[in-house]
Amino acid sequence: MIAEGKIYFKYLRMHLLSGMEYKGWWLMLIQVLVVVISDPISTVLLFSRFGNIGEWTVAHIILVYALAIASFGLAESFCRGFDYFPWQMLRSGDFDRLLLRPRSLFVQVAASRFHLHRAVRPITGICAVLWALSKLGVSLTPAKIGILLMALAGGCLLYCGVFVLTSGLAFFTIKGLDWIYILTNASYQITRCPEPYMPGALKSMFSFVLPILFISFYPAATVCNWGYPKWLGLMSLPAGAAFLGLSLLVWRIGVRHYKSTGS
Repeated sequence: MIAEGKIYFKYLRMHLLSGMEYKGWWLMLIQVLVVVISDPISTVLLFSRFGNIGEWTVAHIILVYALAIASFGLAESFCRGFDYFPWQMLRSGDFDRLLLRPRSLFVQVAASRFHLHRAVRPITGICAVLWALSKLGVSLTPAKIGILLMALAGGCLLYCGVFVLTSGLAFFTIKGLDWIYILTNASYQITRCPEPYMPGALKSMFSFVLPILFISFYPAATVCNWGYPKWLGLMSLPAGAAFLGLSLLVWRIGVRHYKSTGS
């Protein structure tokens, strides 16, 4: 396990150094920063124009939204290789090279891509979380910090699971499925809607199919004492790990059914 970890971070270091060889690499950081900051502007403008939704202020919404987007950014930064896998490894036949190496396929695929500018998303999301907590007057204690860290870790595992699931299905579909992006970029948009106002079908889907609420809304509710059972805020890490585990099962089934380009 330690050896695999060293190889993983050595891969990331290589990608980082190669990316910084380009003189304009910092422009990508600015581009992602602008996209991340401008994304929730419509929500802020709606609240500034029409006011609060009951007891829900813009700070409430930003807190939940920022937890989700920071989690997605962490997964996007450290597990990006699975997002590229269907197009740049499976269809091209490059996956055969990985099978010849006596190392973990998961590590090789996960570390096959790393873009420094992707790290802007989780950093910006964490800053937004801290801003929202200050606006809500929430003082951080060690217990609350632990809940937030578990939410980020569970969310990272959850979105890594989405990337792995995409790659696992690609063994049977030959290419990535576009609808799977409903579970990535589109999924964290659901957190802009307060949980009490969500339709029942959406609430069930994003609790038990893709547990977005368990890595965003419920941890926020526990930290801010919104009246929900506190144990729900502790389920973020188990929920993310369970989804990743199911995705890895699909991935392993796909690997077993893989037909080499040379066979």
